[in-house]
Amino acid sequence: MVDKKCLIVIDSNSVIHRAFHALPPLTTKKGEIVGAVYGFLLVFLKAIKEFQPDFVVACFDVKGPTFRHEKYKEYKAKRAKAPQSLYDQIPIVKEVLEAFGVPIFEKQGFEADDIIGTIAKLSPIETIIVSGDSDNFQLVDAKTKVYALRKGVKDTVLYDEALVTEKYQGLKPKQLVDYRALRGDPTDNISGVSGIGEKTGMDLIKEYGTLENIYDNIALITAKIREKLAQQKEKAFFSRELSEIYKDVPLEFNLEACRWSNYDKAKVTQSLQSLGFLSLIPRLP
Repeated sequence: MVDKKCLIVIDSNSVIHRAFHALPPLTTKKGEIVGAVYGFLLVFLKAIKEFQPDFVVACFDVKGPTFRHEKYKEYKAKRAKAPQSLYDQIPIVKEVLEAFGVPIFEKQGFEADDIIGTIAKLSPIETIIVSGDSDNFQLVDAKTKVYALRKGVKDTVLYDEALVTEKYQGLKPKQLVDYRALRGDPTDNISGVSGIGEKTGMDLIKEYGTLENIYDNIALITAKIREKLAQQKEKAFFSRELSEIYKDVPLEFNLEACRWSNYDKAKVTQSLQSLGFLSLIPRLP
């Protein structure tokens, strides 16, 4: 039997955000709000137990503009800023991850998704992305899956190529960027092609496969849709550029340095006790 290796990559900010909104604002004896930390650890420990990984890394966003903001100042401009009490919990999550010996990756000018995409590309083994949103579905391929939080922090689904295709009614993971280029993404303030909704966008990608092929065959498309596509061609390709996860972030990634091995259990236990997470101690691997 071949020993199948596995790398878990945590989309940390998305999991923290999901946990923050899914759980009540737990507090420590000192009055620190730590509900999102608790929820993050629930997901983390569940993934470790379920997949028994050989390697684990955690990726984070960093404060400040990214290369997408440089291209488009309005990128994510309509997003409501999260409460400060959420951001205050991120350093605590990092402290606990460091106690577990989990390497942390983040880089100025890039989103966590770009770092995740880069690591998934560099990884020579099965890679499971733990994430609270669907942006990473475009990365799913023969060796990359997404362990997604479907509802709250306890309802999880492991998406492989077949399940992503089923979810998006026949679209392959690699086609999701072109689909997003047409329909846009209001959460990131990516406009797409005005007047092209989810159904039309999906039908066009199913019929023609790629954005390039849609425009190469634009004469075959009905007049009303053809006019919208022709008038907004530049916008469509620009929306795709913003939507596509960048997979060549300059990183010092060494798989062996990310090995999930014997962590300092006493240190982690002490950290969990100080946070008041006594119920998590028996769940430690």
